[in-house]
Amino acid sequence: MVAVLLILIPLVTGLIGFFFKNEGLAKGWALLSSLVTLVVVLTGLGLAKDSPMLHADVAWLPDLGSRFSVALDGLSLILTLLTAICFPLIFISTWRDKYSKPWNFYALMLLSQAGLLGVFVATDALLFYFFWELALIPVYFLASQWGGERRIQAAFKFFIYTFVGSLLMLIGIIWIYSHTADHSFSIKSFYALRDKISGRDQTWIFWVMFLAFAIKMPIWPLHTWQPDAYEQAPTAVTMVLSAVMVKMGLFGLIRWLAPVVPLGTWAWGDTVSTACIIGMVYASLVAIKQDDLKRLVAYSSIAHMGLMCLAVFATDSIGMQGVMIQMFNHGINILGMWIVVDLIERQFGTRKISELGGLASTAPGLAILLVIVALANVALPLTNAFVGEFLLFSGVFTSAATQYNVVFTCVAALSIILSAVYTLNMIGKVFFGNTNALTEKGVDIKLNEKIVLAAIVVIIVFVGVYPRPVLELTKETANFLLTQMNYKP
Repeated sequence: MVAVLLILIPLVTGLIGFFFKNEGLAKGWALLSSLVTLVVVLTGLGLAKDSPMLHADVAWLPDLGSRFSVALDGLSLILTLLTAICFPLIFISTWRDKYSKPWNFYALMLLSQAGLLGVFVATDALLFYFFWELALIPVYFLASQWGGERRIQAAFKFFIYTFVGSLLMLIGIIWIYSHTADHSFSIKSFYALRDKISGRDQTWIFWVMFLAFAIKMPIWPLHTWQPDAYEQAPTAVTMVLSAVMVKMGLFGLIRWLAPVVPLGTWAWGDTVSTACIIGMVYASLVAIKQDDLKRLVAYSSIAHMGLMCLAVFATDSIGMQGVMIQMFNHGINILGMWIVVDLIERQFGTRKISELGGLASTAPGLAILLVIVALANVALPLTNAFVGEFLLFSGVFTSAATQYNVVFTCVAALSIILSAVYTLNMIGKVFFGNTNALTEKGVDIKLNEKIVLAAIVVIIVFVGVYPRPVLELTKETANFLLTQMNYKP
């Protein structure tokens, strides 16, 4: 029941939202829907792991062997919690943003939320694919209709990348489905094939599906759609893309690919891991040279996602738990960064670092909150990201899946150092130093904006100081997934 409600609430309210022809009503309706969704997720967290309220399985397309099967375990709970937290914070922080036909904008945002939640709870491959598309299609329209001057080119690039990836993923899903014993799209039927698919077939299945997930993360060299999309999309949409939607790729890799073709995952693990660390260093170096705040945060996200993908292929229990926790932490932290970027751009009309300076004297509240979020983004101890990244590096360093574990760890650590360089450089240039003609008349952020950023800071500090709840939430699922992924030549 809980898993079904998570999908139905934003889906139904999103469809109804198209009929609100008043901006205030459209905003209020979207915020109310997102808050109710958050309450449902928190209810699910309070239930026992074997509660029937966390599962649902009813007939959907019986002739195709597909059922409306959804469930909540540690992985899906932590990602639905992330999604449910992010949307109300996005709606509140961008409350003053103006859109043409706002009812369409907020309705599409809710439909995208429904798709994201469906992706994270689906335990039927065809249903998973359906929600994957439901999450992507509204974002295309949101970016192409309400984005910046180059929104059409950026949205078209986003569409081409994701369309090709979705097509490849569908090919892999259909092939696996056709070889299941009961011709079913059930995740259990897919997992039952892990030892029955030949090595050659595991290789091509791995690549056609991995490319779809790699595009969505994205990792180098399939990342080129991301900076343009983040820069040109409305800030609220960029927040969804960066905080939540990129997690679809990692989730698909962990849930639907690595446990089904463990031999293919093991065989190509070093290749993918090499691409991950190249992308981490590359994205970090590019971020250092950025003058646009949006593009800096975009490349920062690429580097962080590369580290999480690297840890997946370490196939280590500590590392896998770190991936699950860091998906949540990264979403919270990067959302905070985007909110700050939006506040700066809205007040001063620019995102260029070279045109800003001295904001700490005119907006001290914003400066204090930004510094905490930024330090979490570089994994300072006692922040949430430190917990996740410590587990990630521990998993990569102790990995028995590769002989290059020390090399991968050292190069990945270099990207962390670089992230501190561009983050602290951005803080210094934007918030400290002397004000200029543009920034000397700046004012501090409003109460609603302080509340949103303060909520993010509370989560950062709480998880950083007391990580036990997230560790307990993810441990059992991480161990189960690794049992499925484990391959010893």
